Amino acid sequence: MFVSKSYEHLAALNKSHVWHPFTQMKDYNNEDPLIIERGEGVKLYDVQGRAYFDGFSSVWLNVHGHNVPELNQALTNQLELVAHSTLLGMANIPAIELAERLVQIAPDGLNKVFYSDSGATGVEIAIKMAFQYWHNQGVRGKKSFITMNQAYHGDTVGAVSVGAIPLYHEVFRPLLFQSHTIPYPYPYRHDGGAEGAKEATLNALRKLLEARADEIAALIVEPIVQGASGIVVMPEGCLHEMAELCRKHDVLFIADEVATGFGRTGEMFACDLERVTPDLMVVGKGLTGGYLPVAATLATDEIYSAFYADYQEQKTFFHGHSYTGNPLGCAVALASLGLFEERSMLEGVRTKALFVQKRLAPLSDRPHVGEIRQKGLMIGIELVRDKDSREPYEWGERIGVRASQRARELGMLTRPLGNVIVFIPPLAATEAELEEMTEILAKSIVHVTEGGVRS
Repeated sequence: MFVSKSYEHLAALNKSHVWHPFTQMKDYNNEDPLIIERGEGVKLYDVQGRAYFDGFSSVWLNVHGHNVPELNQALTNQLELVAHSTLLGMANIPAIELAERLVQIAPDGLNKVFYSDSGATGVEIAIKMAFQYWHNQGVRGKKSFITMNQAYHGDTVGAVSVGAIPLYHEVFRPLLFQSHTIPYPYPYRHDGGAEGAKEATLNALRKLLEARADEIAALIVEPIVQGASGIVVMPEGCLHEMAELCRKHDVLFIADEVATGFGRTGEMFACDLERVTPDLMVVGKGLTGGYLPVAATLATDEIYSAFYADYQEQKTFFHGHSYTGNPLGCAVALASLGLFEERSMLEGVRTKALFVQKRLAPLSDRPHVGEIRQKGLMIGIELVRDKDSREPYEWGERIGVRASQRARELGMLTRPLGNVIVFIPPLAATEAELEEMTEILAKSIVHVTEGGVRS
């Protein structure tokens, strides 16, 4: 059936039928919706022809930009062979080749790859693997997990059970299993700064493990950068010490690299920054360069071997999704990883990160910019009512939303995290493009926090 592509018609259909994620629809439907038609490079274009920089990589997952010829070709080539074939009881070429490639680039020791279709499902798999690992070993007491304050690991029931953002998760509390929560080190909001925040985290973990390690299956952590809490960056050495504590007390270590993986922090994975090999590692988002929903949970041989047995022993991991190991997604992921090598992406991210840091440095002197946090091309700018006292803006003031709306008016898309403005551009953005984006970012923040002042 023919559907008019006029903005008015599409907007009406959107209002009538589409329920958007993480969106209060009553507020959303009072505004004219942004409807994207196409993408090119680091820009998105709406149905009315307006262009916007993709300042948050379409929710942190775009790597090489939009409409990338090499990725398009990889999809086209695979389409001419087969679009999908299940991994239940059979295999396909792209899934095999991608598994090999992931093992090659992952921290040493992660040799097994279990596919899924989103970061949340990848986390769900890691949680179930960790629980069943101990069960298969005959250790029945290890049933709980450790998470970190303000953690976000996705929206399945299992992933929410190891999440700790009340705004997102509290309503579902009756559905969830109990987890232990320790603080994520947040230097800006800790009286002792970076060292004090780090020690508070390690002491809390140490005490918990000393008291209850025999009932804890695993700790799950967003390594180096905690995303949804406001791009909070761990003090140096904290991740490595957390991993060592878990090993000392025989508790599995799960790294949720969904947001931090594939070059975002300047290394292929955030764990690489401190040479940490987790027992289980979840990847997604940037895996396919932002093209298709493919995720993976990587495991060590030790984890895998606990499930490897005769069928009658009932140690099989009974989990899987219809589109697990989808050939189209795996093919484009392989092409994306190929571009990392061909274009020296990791070196480029490190160089661009320094450029962005210098560009944003003057913002630190503005009266309502509390802190600029950055690791690679993950940047969070925390806005505060009072710089000296670090008093936050009230939730109802929607300062982050207003700054993001202003950025959209000036030609860049992003999405705030409360009072934190997020800047996570595609890794392929040039310095010229980053210069334009940071200019928009600065103007938007100054305009909203200082009443239109432009200096």
